[in-house]
Amino acid sequence: MPATPAWPPRSTPRLFVDRPLAPGPLALDGPPAHYLLSVMRLKAGDPVKLFDDRTGEWMATVAAAGKRDLVVDVATQLRPRETAPDLWLCAAPLKKGRIDWLAEKACELGVARLAIVLTRRTVVDKPNTDRLRAHMVEAAEQCGRTALPELAAPVKLDALLAAWPAGRALFFADETGGVPALWAMQARPGPAAVLIGPEGGFDAAERDAIRALPDAVGIGLGPRILRADTAAAAAVALWMAAAGDWT
Repeated sequence: MPATPAWPPRSTPRLFVDRPLAPGPLALDGPPAHYLLSVMRLKAGDPVKLFDDRTGEWMATVAAAGKRDLVVDVATQLRPRETAPDLWLCAAPLKKGRIDWLAEKACELGVARLAIVLTRRTVVDKPNTDRLRAHMVEAAEQCGRTALPELAAPVKLDALLAAWPAGRALFFADETGGVPALWAMQARPGPAAVLIGPEGGFDAAERDAIRALPDAVGIGLGPRILRADTAAAAAVALWMAAAGDWT
């Protein structure tokens, strides 16, 4: 006898919906409907996975498909919303393309919060947070996350430090030298953040202000010079490994 096909198929589209999900009919229009109808070519009876960053991931089936909108029947919850590791990524804005990549990888790697930090050597004064969120949503759809990183409003470095919550370690990539990152992260478990400066690095006054924070730990990221976006991904990966998220 032929094997019973897997349900839902591995090719089932997966889509973020910015509203609470529950069993029952759900009307979709705008970009989500365009993606399902025009890009994925779904029709009545086809399966689709939905997640909402609130309740988790759900299985649904297209009940009715029009030209520009459709109705799906939300049936069963596949997974609850994941508990994200308590890591923030605080990073200076980069040029378009690189900052988009950073937001995408922050989501894929599992950070709980992304904060754009404005420094004296920042090259981009007004990062496009709507675009960054769109990149994180797309990354979550592709990599299976059920929780989106919180995207904080851009903040100046001095304001970030002034409001820093006690007890949250701040591992900052110090291009002048610091303790090995993995060792420092293993020695300081618990809530944490990674701080990455701009391509030109922190200036001397900024570095002194960061070091004055009781929870700040300067870290090194190996013998090679890394671009800011690469440094961010490397530091986050090291923290996840130290915290046991990858075991």
